[in-house]
Amino acid sequence: MAKRPGLDRGIIAQAAAELADEIGFDKLTLSGVAEHLGVRTPSLYNHVEGLDGLRRELFLLGVNELNMRLQRAALGKSKDEALSSMLMAYRVFAKERPGVYAATIHLPAKDDLRIQSASKVIIDALLTVLEPYQLTYDEGIHAIRAFRTIGHGFASLEVAGAFEMEQETDESYRRLITAFLRGLR
Repeated sequence: MAKRPGLDRGIIAQAAAELADEIGFDKLTLSGVAEHLGVRTPSLYNHVEGLDGLRRELFLLGVNELNMRLQRAALGKSKDEALSSMLMAYRVFAKERPGVYAATIHLPAKDDLRIQSASKVIIDALLTVLEPYQLTYDEGIHAIRAFRTIGHGFASLEVAGAFEMEQETDESYRRLITAFLRGLR
């Protein structure tokens, strides 16, 4: 079957990202992406392996974008300032790209080398930023899990409207980050 000119995995992933941010990751379908692109659904099968393949591409796109944002946030900073900036960037990403962000928490296949490689880049970046804290490797992994839990948990609750009280959410998030950083020290 011939591939449609101008259509490739990258274009399909970008269209899926736009649609996922608009309607939600869980509502994403191949037919919806095809309609968004103005093509017939079978055209997508030349580039992605069904819905699972589409979700894989969206995962990779999301992890790469998150990594870029985290590294940019840490640039020129160290220790507490770097981690604080990265946590701020994590929250912004989760709120600005809700569908793409949701794709990053649904690991498509643990044995996929591209998935492993993309995920490892973020872990390595965080381990590098954590070096001044003189943690063991295992402590670093625990700190990364805490980092992700803070970013994910707060942003998820915020997007769901769970913080309806009058206190400013930005201040709550800053306080949470401060407590995390104290724990690392």
